[in-house]
Amino acid sequence: MTDDSRRADEAVDSVLGALADPTRRRLLDLLGAQGESTATTLAEQLPVSRQAVVKHLAVLDAAGLVSGSRVGREVRYEVRPAALSATARWMGALAADWDRRLANIKRAAEEAERDSS
Repeated sequence: MTDDSRRADEAVDSVLGALADPTRRRLLDLLGAQGESTATTLAEQLPVSRQAVVKHLAVLDAAGLVSGSRVGREVRYEVRPAALSATARWMGALAADWDRRLANIKRAAEEAERDSS
């Protein structure tokens, strides 16, 4: 395994780990719909504290899914779609591989059925 493929695997692992939590998925949904937002504004829309939102945003940031920029005393967060796109490409390749496997199984089953007739 090359360093590039190892880094890509780690990035996908990080994204999938971050997306495993429903609160973090909801935060991404909110940021996607609203654009930039602060942890305080996001916490007002969720049943968790501002501190919990900040911790969730830190996980999303570490996974490359959001970024925060300081504006005065506030930190404004926004979605970074590149990590999601890379994960979606990986999932698409995985799905295509399974589609090929299932097509091969179907073809083998149909040939076996014809041969037994």
